[in-house]
Amino acid sequence: MMPPLNELFLSVNDLAVNTPWLNSPMASYAKYGILLFALFIVIGWWIARRHDDAAMATALLVPVGAVGAVVAQQVVVALVNEPRPYDVYPNILVLVSKTTDPSFPSDHACVVGALAAGLWFVDRRLATVATAAALLMAFARVYAGAHWILDVVVGLVLGACVGLVVILVLRRLASRAVHYLRGTRLRPLVTATAPAVAA
Repeated sequence: MMPPLNELFLSVNDLAVNTPWLNSPMASYAKYGILLFALFIVIGWWIARRHDDAAMATALLVPVGAVGAVVAQQVVVALVNEPRPYDVYPNILVLVSKTTDPSFPSDHACVVGALAAGLWFVDRRLATVATAAALLMAFARVYAGAHWILDVVVGLVLGACVGLVVILVLRRLASRAVHYLRGTRLRPLVTATAPAVAA
């Protein structure tokens, strides 16, 4: 008897087979959609410039959290060493380049999960868009045949957890660094407000 999650994956793959008009945009997003999150990081930084040290510190820590998430993901990948869906089912539709890397958890899902979670501490509207984009990325990786469903679910959760831990642990230290930078030539990078003029 086939495991339920395998059946669900094959159902998504059947959807990909039956929606050829959607294959190209979904494949493109599965491969390159992560670049959209670089834009989210820049927007988050720009928004944080109008707020206090803590907001800017958080915005700067968002990509740091993503790096930490990738490190954690690589540890789990090495421990689990799960085969890709197309290694188990050679006849499925695959819309992205095949790789020999293990499948669990998804690195794409891990990165976008960390970034989306971190952005909730910066701006809710931006975070809402980023979260929707992260969920779409997770689905696209399954739709494209690159990952099992559990790969992307765990990737999102792992990324979000690591991203949040990085922010919570380092935010105070980062706030001090931002406060220091406000008194240097790098001030425009961390705040949009003009320096106070002495009376």
